[in-house]
Amino acid sequence: MTPKRTLLPATRLLLGSWLLALSLVGTAQSQSLKELYEAARVYDATYQAARAQAEAAEYKAAQAEGLTLPTVSANAKGVATQVTLPRGNSGDNNALQGGLNGRLPLFNRANDATISQARVALVASKAELESAEQDLIIRIAQAYFDVLAARDTAKLTRVSKAAILEQLASAKRNFEVGTATITDTREAQARADLASAQEIAADIELRNRRIALGTLVGRRDIEPYSLATPVVLPAVAPDNVEEWVNTADTVHPQVIRSRSAYEVAQLEVNKAKAGELPTVDAVASLGANYASGDSIIPGTTRSGSVGIELNWPLYTGGIVQNRIKETGSLAQRSRDELDNTRRTVAQNTRVAFFTVQSGEALVKALEAAEASSLLSLEATTLGYKVGVRVNIDVLNAQTQLFQTQRDLFKSRYDVLVGSLRLRQASGQLTENDLGAVNRLLQK
Repeated sequence: MTPKRTLLPATRLLLGSWLLALSLVGTAQSQSLKELYEAARVYDATYQAARAQAEAAEYKAAQAEGLTLPTVSANAKGVATQVTLPRGNSGDNNALQGGLNGRLPLFNRANDATISQARVALVASKAELESAEQDLIIRIAQAYFDVLAARDTAKLTRVSKAAILEQLASAKRNFEVGTATITDTREAQARADLASAQEIAADIELRNRRIALGTLVGRRDIEPYSLATPVVLPAVAPDNVEEWVNTADTVHPQVIRSRSAYEVAQLEVNKAKAGELPTVDAVASLGANYASGDSIIPGTTRSGSVGIELNWPLYTGGIVQNRIKETGSLAQRSRDELDNTRRTVAQNTRVAFFTVQSGEALVKALEAAEASSLLSLEATTLGYKVGVRVNIDVLNAQTQLFQTQRDLFKSRYDVLVGSLRLRQASGQLTENDLGAVNRLLQK
């Protein structure tokens, strides 16, 4: 039967101080990932610009719908005329004219194509807004976990420095009593000086990461929540990459936008062909004319008319025919761009899927490495106490442990952000996905 391994008191103290340091972070006036995302939706200029663009597309579509509705215009005119009468006399004639003109399109294939284009463009604008929302989620999540990673690194650096200083003090005591050489002291001193430099660099990185997150949400003094312990990372579902790819080909905003662009290009061909067709409008007018003067009998005349107007272009100098050829080539270009977008989205989805899978495997490997590093530090510390290991061995074991823990924490954050990036790559990322990650944080 294998005996149960227990950590030495010094190792337990070291690990306990680190856990206490991390548990104290994010307990007072902290902000959740969801809360900061809501703040960014209001503050972020890039997202607000995308929303304004989507609103403009709605108004543009409404303009196109007006092409099927009647138009009415009013006109008025006043004319003063001086006339020369027989025998050299002169006189003035005055006239006031007013009217209403109405027009209702009955047959206009160009207008029909324009309306369809506006409707498709509205779909594309909604896809653009969805893409902007997904991009905002990724930017917030990345900045949030960058702060957590930098904060963990800063905490680990301080704990590591404390352990090195403790080892330095031990080396000095052993040198004073003659059980160690000056080499041990100098090695520990060199590690302590390096740890001080690393602590400064970690604090600078943490400050910069906080600034980056604050810039997204318009706040200062941000303190994100830490991951709740024990950390349980959600598994990727479905676990078949082709299912992700097939979904992306249908719902990804970039695919929708490219497909809409192709439809608009095809409708532009129809609009160009409409240049060879007639247009038919119902027209109506109502007018009144009041005249007075020296040479006419004063009075008011009224008129009204209703009719059908046909306009058929018979010869355009080749303009319409060449426009048809031009739009056909542009439609082919849009088709090729759609194919390229679909292939790029499929590639990015596969890369994102396998990146998450690799990240999950890396986390498991680092968790095993952390356990091994703890046992290695325990054995090395014990060997140093009994004189079979030297001071540098303990310092190396401590460094290995803290580097492993730093990489482990960052790998967990990378998996969480990577899972969001996978959903973005497949076009499925929503605010609910951010909420699922938010529930993994310590409240």
